Amino acid sequence: MSGHNKWSQIKNKKAVTDGKRSKIFGKLSHLIALESKKAGGNLSSPGLRAVIERAKKEYMSSDIIDRAVKKGAGGDAGNMEAVLYEAYGPGGCAILIDGLTDNKNRTVAEIKHLLSKRGLALAGQGAAIWAFSKTAEGYEPQTTVPLSDEDGESLSSLLEELDDHDDVQEVYTNAE
Repeated sequence: MSGHNKWSQIKNKKAVTDGKRSKIFGKLSHLIALESKKAGGNLSSPGLRAVIERAKKEYMSSDIIDRAVKKGAGGDAGNMEAVLYEAYGPGGCAILIDGLTDNKNRTVAEIKHLLSKRGLALAGQGAAIWAFSKTAEGYEPQTTVPLSDEDGESLSSLLEELDDHDDVQEVYTNAE
């Protein structure tokens, strides 16, 4: 009788949740290393403190946070750069893709590929950002665009693929 072993059910659920946490921790580690590099390892820097607080809210252990701070302060973070890509998605909704990369050319090619699979393309700089206002948490849409059910499904699958990309930190859209 297969399927009656409680541990097999638990380990499958644990693998899924551990995978999600690992992806979040990886993105936060990159962000902490970048902020640490900017601040020179100074833990009292507002940017670094904010990122560390965000990591603690996700229950990231202090050992992992300390390693990321040391990595950034020691210069091991490489040339991590913040990037912002703009696009228009299904139904004409604006999309902002906020990322952190060590190789802009590779990242832009991968983002273009993800968009082109759905018949979309990157927009020029400033083409989509007008629909958002910058806040402390990121970008907040100023105007919203209603989407049909089909466009909504297409947009949600695109957002999932973008979130799964290692270099993408956040994705913002003005779709309802």
